[in-house]
Amino acid sequence: MTPLRTGLALAITVGLFYALCALVWALAPGPFLGFMNSLFHGMDFSTMVQPRPFAWQGFLMALLVLSTWAFFAGAFFAWLSNRLIR
Repeated sequence: MTPLRTGLALAITVGLFYALCALVWALAPGPFLGFMNSLFHGMDFSTMVQPRPFAWQGFLMALLVLSTWAFFAGAFFAWLSNRLIR
């Protein structure tokens, strides 16, 4: 397992899943909000939702930050895993 490949694989995976999550929110905000409320043990997030257009700048910034973080986490995981196996 090479750190670079593992980091890249995790960064791509996180980026794709984040984009999918944003797409589902954009297409079906009501059902998605219900799912999130259930996921967090019944907490009600509806008071936090404010109707506004999709913010591409915020989406792209979060995508960049999450993918970068995932890359470094994946690279570190592979590096540490290789060290522990020896």
